[in-house]
Amino acid sequence: GLEVIEAHELFGISYDQIEVVVHPQSVVHSMVEFCDGSTLAQLSMPDMRLPIGYALAYPERLDRPIGVIDWSKLSRLEFEAPDPVAFACLGLAYQAGRTGGTAPAWLNAANEVAVDAFLDGRLDWLGIADVVSETLESHVTDGPVTDLEMVLDADRQARRVAGQVVDNRVRAA
Repeated sequence: GLEVIEAHELFGISYDQIEVVVHPQSVVHSMVEFCDGSTLAQLSMPDMRLPIGYALAYPERLDRPIGVIDWSKLSRLEFEAPDPVAFACLGLAYQAGRTGGTAPAWLNAANEVAVDAFLDGRLDWLGIADVVSETLESHVTDGPVTDLEMVLDADRQARRVAGQVVDNRVRAA
């Protein structure tokens, strides 16, 4: 979901033009569909070392940090629409992005707090989306972000609220 907000912010694409698909093989990392109907895709082995290496070496490219795709063994590429129940945070990301202002910062902060609680064993996997959703309910719609301090303040507020949501869930369990 955060990638949806990134695509909107970095490329000025409306949320209605950003489509997420699930790709179980994790070989296609991004696709852009052009006005003529053609699609350009970035494919590589499913390994985060490639994009991280590219970011660290930019504008150069590292010499095959993870190997190459064996095209003779890659028999198919599958894509499917995301299940809105299984990917509940995706809908929350679209919601926060469309709300604008500091809502994406609240989404990110709540997600980080919830994931940390999951990794610490205080929250189950499905609780992550619940914490993010409940935290976003406390967000007050504001205007456009005007400076970094506004984002940092939103992050602090959302972390506090998300922490309270996690604590309440732990006490109730």
